[in-house]
Amino acid sequence: MLYLALGAALLWLLVGLGRGKVIFKRREWRLLSGVFALAAFVGAAYIGLRGGWEISIVLVVLGLWLVTTSRINGPAPAPRVNRRMSLEEARSLLGVEPDATPDEIQAAYTRLMRMAHPDKGGTTGLAMQLNAARDRLLKG
Repeated sequence: MLYLALGAALLWLLVGLGRGKVIFKRREWRLLSGVFALAAFVGAAYIGLRGGWEISIVLVVLGLWLVTTSRINGPAPAPRVNRRMSLEEARSLLGVEPDATPDEIQAAYTRLMRMAHPDKGGTTGLAMQLNAARDRLLKG
């Protein structure tokens, strides 16, 4: 019972210190929340095997709460700035020369998109960059 009270006091201290401010960054919060959740589950199993079902249920609920909050707490990632890609960036991304013809640009785009398409194991972000580079070079 003493360990449960100490754990509750520590959790109150961590949550109460913030008062609306971000104490831990997303990575630290996720790590601490995961460690505390694991400790709660281990404690629940140990106490449950020794016959303390009421405390075990409370620890399981605490562990589940910690697991769910580790996914949603922390500062949100910074929004992407939507800016127009420069000609130099587009040429560098597709690997074409400044005097490349539209056919060469399309061939470079097709070659790279075969590897970078999300259906082929690539990422959506890279495919979007390749699309933007091709559009920038072909449409001016």
